[in-house]
Amino acid sequence: MIMSKETLIKNIREIPDFPIPGILFYDVTTLFKNPECLQELSDVMYEMYKDKGITKVVGIESRGFIMGPILATRLGAGFVPIRKPGKLPAETIEESYDKEYGKDVVQIHKDALDENDVVLLHDDLLATGGTMKAACELVKKLNPKKTYVNFIIELKELNGKAVFEDDKNVEVESVLTL
Repeated sequence: MIMSKETLIKNIREIPDFPIPGILFYDVTTLFKNPECLQELSDVMYEMYKDKGITKVVGIESRGFIMGPILATRLGAGFVPIRKPGKLPAETIEESYDKEYGKDVVQIHKDALDENDVVLLHDDLLATGGTMKAACELVKKLNPKKTYVNFIIELKELNGKAVFEDDKNVEVESVLTL
């Protein structure tokens, strides 16, 4: 069954004032619980990256931990988590960043990637780009051959892609644009 992007968009739950007043949260868990939507996301993302030589999919805590491993399995790649401080058991490196509603830090294991890896960084949503930009900076410190960035949803009006414009070594794509 081939589903339209409009059907996927209709299956996203919108939650106003979450996590703070004034933020409209796009809940992708409604896509994940629908088997047809989950399969469609898996198929679309696989088609986007099947010929890129991806060796590692890096998912950002926490919704990046859902499609990330699914995509890694389909691509024959490994999966690497990027997490909040104190969650990874081995030696880590970290990057701090500003979010649209606060500050945060992300970490990755120091030995998670190397110069032979072609990396696909995945998260559910591109808003202002702060989280993914920090994740990209972490990945760069580990010197992979190439980095691709993928989101399920890009919020076009927030112009999050702009934070990647100066980085010619990173390709950014989204499945859906709202």
